[in-house]
Amino acid sequence: MQLADLQSDLELALRAARAAAEVIRPAFRAEMEVRYKDPDQPVTDTDVEADRVIREVLIGARPEYGWLSEETADSPERLGRERLWVVDPIDGTNSFVSGIPEFAVSIGLVEGDRAVLGVVCNPATGEVYHAIDGGGAWLNGAPVRVSEREGVPRVLCSRSELRRGELGGFAESCTVHPLGSTAYKMVKVADGTGDAFVSFGPKHEWDVCGAEVIVREAGGRVTGLDGKPFRYNGPEPSWRGVAASNGRAHHAVLAAAGVR
Repeated sequence: MQLADLQSDLELALRAARAAAEVIRPAFRAEMEVRYKDPDQPVTDTDVEADRVIREVLIGARPEYGWLSEETADSPERLGRERLWVVDPIDGTNSFVSGIPEFAVSIGLVEGDRAVLGVVCNPATGEVYHAIDGGGAWLNGAPVRVSEREGVPRVLCSRSELRRGELGGFAESCTVHPLGSTAYKMVKVADGTGDAFVSFGPKHEWDVCGAEVIVREAGGRVTGLDGKPFRYNGPEPSWRGVAASNGRAHHAVLAAAGVR
């Protein structure tokens, strides 16, 4: 994909993310009805409306691109598309419904099986991260880079995994900091707030795709817990576990997670 085409798609993705943020912002900390897809997977009318708005912007302008979103029924039709939008309208809905400002709109673009564009926007804080392949990583118009720490890393994690004791392998070698939303934790690695993020739970392409590009363009690394890079637009768009880091800490994070 040409850089000019990616830049055009980035402008579109930023417009879609900001439109979704306009839907989400007034609903945050307001009274809302919460439904559950699974015991730990809440969904609200705001998730659904944000999804609709994003799709209207993205597919309205790029009808030839495929579509994969947490809040839209999946279709195998996407498998035949060269380019695919990968969207989570509210990544971190648990935080959103709890009034915790640690959630994000996540938009990624895949070409073939590789993530090439990412936008992660936190409507509650006004942070808008973006990156395209080869274009660096940016937060509200300023460049961001991963940390240069080589010693004991600051590891970001989910509150639920920390409560369940799943981060025990990090107790001696790392400091652990809970934070909401997979995509938000990943971009906080990209801007150097944390040195690494690790999760042992199931992840979907929409959790990781956009943020991976931002971490990568900030100089970091994203893999599965097996150390292998992610490949997107698969028939089953999910994996178990993810690790994102400044690159220097990646081996240590995988080792602490039990990967040899």
